[in-house]
Amino acid sequence: MKFGDRLRSFLGMSSIKDEDWDELSDLLVEGDLGAAFAEEAVQKLKERCAKSGVQDGAGARALLKEVLAPYARAVSLDPVPGALNVYMLLGVNGVGKTTSAAKLARRWLDAGLSQKALLAAGDTFRAAAIDQLKHHGQKLGIRVVAQEPGSDPGAVLYDALAAAQAEGADLVIADTAGRMHNKQNLVRELEKMDKIVSARTKDERYRKLLVVDATTGQNALRQAEAFSEAVRIDGLILTKYDSSAKGGLALAIMRSLNIATAFICDGERYDSIRAFEPERYLAELLGMEP
Repeated sequence: MKFGDRLRSFLGMSSIKDEDWDELSDLLVEGDLGAAFAEEAVQKLKERCAKSGVQDGAGARALLKEVLAPYARAVSLDPVPGALNVYMLLGVNGVGKTTSAAKLARRWLDAGLSQKALLAAGDTFRAAAIDQLKHHGQKLGIRVVAQEPGSDPGAVLYDALAAAQAEGADLVIADTAGRMHNKQNLVRELEKMDKIVSARTKDERYRKLLVVDATTGQNALRQAEAFSEAVRIDGLILTKYDSSAKGGLALAIMRSLNIATAFICDGERYDSIRAFEPERYLAELLGMEP
């Protein structure tokens, strides 16, 4: 059963008893809000219910949506026409960075927001990541800038920016490594890549997107914290957002790190990516009609 269906079933009661609040808090923890956030949300909900005289589950669910709404924030990070736009995709291995890079390139080319795109294989530590990006590039007809496995990721990014300038490309999307076993090295590496792009691209045309697996729960929050220590994150991409994803992750990251969500991916196809819509997201999370 989807989390939204469970929540709708729980709040289908005609009247809420005192013991129901603790159960609701436990349910929100299961929905990936985290213990502290869940407790805070339920406390605010209790206060709103008392103030407005709401005693039934349906009314409480509507008020819960209001409590959570400030944390369901979208951010639009589409390319700015007229010059080079650079996107660096961050995240641990296995979350879908490489596929997300291809999806974004296809989305913006199809929408006419980019006329010519390049993909940069910045995850040089995994030969499979380079091969996967090249595969996407071949299928989409997009050039992939890559070097041999083990090469300096900063050098790959530098080459991609030089190629974009030489070829008149207006979009570079860079894949990056996602090693988490040594955070110090990760931070140092990302800071170096960040400086390379920042020196050659205006701030409003350079965006860093954190890709997180929506099924991993609070682990994704820990990942977001680690990457935020290295560079400023401009927005989230939630991948694997299907029936197995409980849903509250975007809210938890927004509350803790003030990072809004840009895109949701809910499939493997290139068109399985959509802009984050707060109303739709909350409706799905709470089992309500959009």
